[in-house]
Amino acid sequence: MEKMTKIERVAAAVSGERPDRVPYSFWTHLPGIDLDPVLLAEKTYEFYKEYDIDVIKTMNNGMYAVEDFGCTVDYSEIQKGGTAKITGTPVAAPDDWDKIDVCSIDKGSLRRELYSLELLLERLSASGEEVPVLFTVFSPLTIADKLSAKKLLQHIEEGHGDKVKAALEKIARTTGALAERAIELGASGVFFASQMSNYDVMPADMYREYGEPYDRQVLDHCSGGRMNTLHAHGGNIIFEVLKDYPVQVFNWHAWESLPSVAAVHALTGKCLMGGMNRMDITHGERNAVTEQIFQCCSLMGGRNIILTPGCVIRYPLDKAMLHFIRTTKDEVEASLCAEAHASAELSVSFGA
Repeated sequence: MEKMTKIERVAAAVSGERPDRVPYSFWTHLPGIDLDPVLLAEKTYEFYKEYDIDVIKTMNNGMYAVEDFGCTVDYSEIQKGGTAKITGTPVAAPDDWDKIDVCSIDKGSLRRELYSLELLLERLSASGEEVPVLFTVFSPLTIADKLSAKKLLQHIEEGHGDKVKAALEKIARTTGALAERAIELGASGVFFASQMSNYDVMPADMYREYGEPYDRQVLDHCSGGRMNTLHAHGGNIIFEVLKDYPVQVFNWHAWESLPSVAAVHALTGKCLMGGMNRMDITHGERNAVTEQIFQCCSLMGGRNIILTPGCVIRYPLDKAMLHFIRTTKDEVEASLCAEAHASAELSVSFGA
């Protein structure tokens, strides 16, 4: 088989065809750097080049989606090795949901992230790189939970669900416009991160009422994306709802939680993005990661799989471990290919 570009390789995987090799990727956070759109684009490009990944997921600041809605964020601990903290939220009392309005994507933190995406895409184009880029957006319910300092569920239980829904609709309009613009700029799709679609957070019926309609409202704006990806964050995901979302790719914490790789593939019919336990990568568990790569490549037969962790690789990055992933994946693929050829020759021999 002729060598494919990264865009061709990933497109083949998404469509269920056999690529020249299994595409792979991983991503991390870039604390401090991710507040500077120019530096973020440059460091994202350098990360891509160092590990030769097949998909670039934008490594946005995790708080960007709430800033323009009125959250204040303290970033002072980042340089000391800490994390950003939300210090002020626009929603405290139930009536505060009425104050949430649609945000412009042409200013503030939303414009900052789009500008960084533009710079990254321009850098790739100037270098002649053909690689798919996924732009990270967050589900409306995920954003709303942060805007209320996690009082969202309390307000619903107290009978203020209609106020919450009105705010969710405006958040969805903002996020939908952001996602649509990202795809118009040249992103191959969105990485739609849902952090509330979890049985440990709420039952499925509640998510169907307060999560799914607004998720779908955002995804309706993403029809131009070729590989829109659902990221079902955490363990115990509400798979019965998420499995039917209108996306081409499904990403979840495989090997950390159920469903299994086999179950997700069988029940979604989608291309899978996953297959490696991110904490095993972080902790340098090479035998565990080798087994996971082998099992995924064997099960999927080289189709419908983009080999990745289920979520972000945490600092400090073990560069040797990250290079080990690519080397091991290539070795596993070569071994499975040789085994398949040997089996085919044996079948021909017996047939003769």
